[in-house]
Amino acid sequence: MVVAVVASLAAVAGGLLATGGTHSASPHAQLLSKLASNELRHGSQGTANGGPGGESAELMAAMQQFDNARTAPGGIVAAGGYTDAYNSLQGLTTTGGAWSEVTNKPYDADDPDYRDFYSNSSGGSGNVTGRITGLAADGTGYVYAAGANGGVWRSSTGGGNWTPIADALPSLSSGDLELASDGSLWYATGEANTGGTSYAGTGVYRLADPKTGAFSPTDRVGGEELESTTINSIRFTNDTAWIATLRGIYSHPLSDYGSPWTRKFAPNEDYLPGGPNAGAQNAAYKNIVNDLVVDPSNSNHLLAAVGWRSGDSYNGFYESTDGGDTWNKINPTGGLDGTDVGYANFAYSNDGKKLYVINQSPKKINSGARIQNTYLDGIYESDNGLVGPWNRIASADKLGATSTGSALNAVNGQGYSPGIQAWYNQFIAVDPANDDHVVVGLEEVYQTYDAGSHWQTIGPYWNFTFGCWGPDSLYPPDIAQPNRCPQTTHSDQHAVTIAGTGKSATLYVGNDGGAYSRPLNGKVNANGNATDWKSLNDGTMDALQYYYVGAGKLADNGTRPDLGTGDSAAVQVLVSGGMQDNGGSLIRPGAPKMVSNFGGDGGDVLVDPENGCNIVQEYVYLTMEVTKTCANPGPDHPNAFLDLSQSTTVDISPPDINAQFIAPFTANDKNIDQWVAAGNSLWYQDKGFDITSGSQWKNIYKLPSAAETFTAVTYSGNSLLATWCGPCSNSGSAPFTRGAVFGTFDPASETWTVKPLTLGPLTNSSTEQFPNRYLQGAAINPNDSSDLFIGVNGFSRRYTEGPGAGIGHVFESKDSGATWTDISANIPDVPVNDVVSLADGGLAVATDLGVVYRAPGSTTWTRLGSGLPTTTVMDLSVGPDGNLYAGTHGRGIWRVAIPASTTSTTTTTTSTPPGKKNK
Repeated sequence: MVVAVVASLAAVAGGLLATGGTHSASPHAQLLSKLASNELRHGSQGTANGGPGGESAELMAAMQQFDNARTAPGGIVAAGGYTDAYNSLQGLTTTGGAWSEVTNKPYDADDPDYRDFYSNSSGGSGNVTGRITGLAADGTGYVYAAGANGGVWRSSTGGGNWTPIADALPSLSSGDLELASDGSLWYATGEANTGGTSYAGTGVYRLADPKTGAFSPTDRVGGEELESTTINSIRFTNDTAWIATLRGIYSHPLSDYGSPWTRKFAPNEDYLPGGPNAGAQNAAYKNIVNDLVVDPSNSNHLLAAVGWRSGDSYNGFYESTDGGDTWNKINPTGGLDGTDVGYANFAYSNDGKKLYVINQSPKKINSGARIQNTYLDGIYESDNGLVGPWNRIASADKLGATSTGSALNAVNGQGYSPGIQAWYNQFIAVDPANDDHVVVGLEEVYQTYDAGSHWQTIGPYWNFTFGCWGPDSLYPPDIAQPNRCPQTTHSDQHAVTIAGTGKSATLYVGNDGGAYSRPLNGKVNANGNATDWKSLNDGTMDALQYYYVGAGKLADNGTRPDLGTGDSAAVQVLVSGGMQDNGGSLIRPGAPKMVSNFGGDGGDVLVDPENGCNIVQEYVYLTMEVTKTCANPGPDHPNAFLDLSQSTTVDISPPDINAQFIAPFTANDKNIDQWVAAGNSLWYQDKGFDITSGSQWKNIYKLPSAAETFTAVTYSGNSLLATWCGPCSNSGSAPFTRGAVFGTFDPASETWTVKPLTLGPLTNSSTEQFPNRYLQGAAINPNDSSDLFIGVNGFSRRYTEGPGAGIGHVFESKDSGATWTDISANIPDVPVNDVVSLADGGLAVATDLGVVYRAPGSTTWTRLGSGLPTTTVMDLSVGPDGNLYAGTHGRGIWRVAIPASTTSTTTTTTSTPPGKKNK
């Protein structure tokens, strides 16, 4: 998410003059212009698709794209899918050597060398990693953090020097993490932040000795009843564990951990798997429990916040006064509108005398307004510890007021207020020693010491809007500036815990950029911003969520010290990738850290195999920038961050107004200068990295409907293959639809002919059709352009509701798409995200549980390599060093040597240019 705070920044331009002495205000005027044009990027913003006003909607689109791929055509995934797939994967033999981690080093989002125009460097978040959705700490230095799709890490030093302790589990998707009174660590799998991801978890696990142990599958509490769901929170009474899930409220005794969980409440049971309405379009959204709390003064008194972010008749607060046996929807009194309860979270004071809640407004989501400044309803307090009467102690305007030190203060309707993503990022906690000291996380981190009368923004969104910020052209990095801003946290908060007592009490927060800590009662500056945040992201906790990865040779070794050094006898590569809310990253050989050379979300990436500094990085919606300097403007362009005329990075976005949030593009595996990009249309250009404008793209094919968008594209020689969907889910009035096209290029006339393909009956089955599921991967045999491959996401009909779900995950056509054969054989039934056709005829396939491989001439599949965490692999890319690179959506980038039979040929030809791959 990004915020265009224009008028408010004008007010602080003079502040820089006041603190900085004789310097001109012109750098801030330039920053004003950059903000006003939405060219300062941080997460999902509106530049690429519709201008200002689309930030929150675009984040929804990103999550919906990820969900659609795995749940289409129905929306419900039955229990057992991931465990069965995991067990099947474990049964495969292994081919090749060990995977090695590429991103196991600090990731500096503020490196001063990489501040080209499309960078966010100097925003203040420091070292970052991926989204953290669970935190627990015991006050003695042991801290536990859960990555959104990366599992659990342990630190014994208060944060840092992390060790993964959940890699043996079949799911590393994280919902919550809690320490029980007996010292055991409970881990709920299935991230619940997206609200509709009904597939991602395998249940709850209990680790008896978290200080020294590690989770194993045998630590699961209960059976398969919690599989393929998400879990928002874990809570405990003296004898019972409680969880809030996508499918209602469950309980389990704190004993006999092998017995099943008991569902205690679901507002719409008919929509649960196996129910008469399980196949309904919105079944996945009918039983969402967002939070559950236990009254500290009465363990029989439980409260639940229930409902879908966009509203439903069952939305509201529910209460049990008999230990969870019966539940009743209650009507809040006071200032809280009971008809406008959305995504909400509770927090009790330590003694139970005060109850706080943060609530998102479905009415604002459904208002129909193109521009919404916030989706936050408010923060409320109940002075009696009961469910009302409620007193609203904060609104978006109050949190965003100039007096709080927020970076999100909206002025005259411009910009965005706190809570623009309240349906996604939320936490609330109360100081155990002070009932009036409340800490709240939205996009920023706030605190109040007087129960909401006054607020401070202790973790602002970024520092760009403050008078203490200054560009390098104004303050060279080698000169100390005492007025420069303190470090803040990354934006978009998800998890919080408080550990320790008295002066040692520590606040830990988790967000889209990792984990941060500060003293609970730490110091703030005159602006209300904390001065003592510490990033806990030292590179040992790699939770980065990549969409795509690419690699190219280090061509400037010796002339560009910033690019690192390595073994001169080996091929040295620069590795680039785009990821969720952490921009584009650059990994340099021998360098002690990674750097961020592109801001915002990072999508697809194209890297020149012969020069890794020639990079195309997607932002979102096919917004593409090209650089030939690794986006390091160098000393000759000191003001490139603010002045587009000094930038060494150029916007080359095709004029496509309708594309996937993360849209695909690729290069010809025979000619790196020929590219195809895919939105609602297919776009072609042949100037390679010398392209200077989006107007240089040619539209070679347009899908018939604006609702249709391409999901994958590959390009080999004079042929291309692309897949599409539209509508991409069954949530609307029209059913899910998918398809593919095949194109041929005539070099003589320099024209393309692109035709739709028929995906019908399979040649190796008398009954089966090509599955009606999301098509995610496409590949062409580099030695035979009529030999095509398509990868199919989601689960087979055994686990997926919806018409035509079918079976199989990888399909081949040997006649340019006229007929298709299912070649899935023994591939586990698990979502497929990418297919790569290797030069010797081998195939590598990326799945939600790792990478599988089919050797040349074989008809069966093996597991590729050892040591890769069991997480979602989104993308595979062949490198110029003979390695296959895997971009995971939760554990960073890994690489493995391509099996020997392929390595011998990759020096002369590859399935795609090294550094790029079939999409």
